[in-house]
Amino acid sequence: MAQILLVEDDAEIRRALIRALTDRGHVVSSAATAMAGLQSALDGPVDIVVLDLGLPDVDGREALRMLRSVSQVPVIVATARDDERMMVDVLDRGADDYLVKPFGPAQLDARIRAVLRRAGGEGAEPAAQVLVVGDLRVDPASREATLSGVPLELTPREFDLLCYLSARPGAVVSKRELLAQVWRLPFGGADKTVDVHLSWLRRKLGETAIEPRYLHTIRGVGVKLVAPAPPA
Repeated sequence: MAQILLVEDDAEIRRALIRALTDRGHVVSSAATAMAGLQSALDGPVDIVVLDLGLPDVDGREALRMLRSVSQVPVIVATARDDERMMVDVLDRGADDYLVKPFGPAQLDARIRAVLRRAGGEGAEPAAQVLVVGDLRVDPASREATLSGVPLELTPREFDLLCYLSARPGAVVSKRELLAQVWRLPFGGADKTVDVHLSWLRRKLGETAIEPRYLHTIRGVGVKLVAPAPPA
């Protein structure tokens, strides 16, 4: 599993790639502009960036230069610009690979794995980064979670649910998305299943739906995980 940041302004392409990469076990965040992508890359955690060149605010090559000035995170440029001079320029600016649209999700996934192997040593798998939200720490590699340093006793499904939400702090996630990505039910299921597991997870986080700290329900939309506000 890799933490992928997708910087792509085309909403249809962005949705399709997020769905395809998530189905392949990755955790995907996205941005529609260069500046939002740069901020997301700095905020992390990010294992690799997939960067479009035709962005609405800043040219992708300039965004790559700005990113390289502050980070060595691997970057795959994915663009419709099929031009050898452009490819050479982008690679000289620090991109790790160059992929021309249109391409299939399987090809992108293979390129991601290849770049990450090179970044971590031949044959190495990218290390899953620990997710930190407030005093909550979730380690996808060891499948361990702690709250204020105290281990949480979670079932496998509770851990998967917490891990998925922790990888998207502040983002509202629908129950349909949770059923598809955590329960692997792409055609939906019973919302009650999610509600029950959220209730159990809240209990282990020391909160309730009425007095939430980390897990906040947005009525009619979904649920989000955020760090508790500091005491006044």
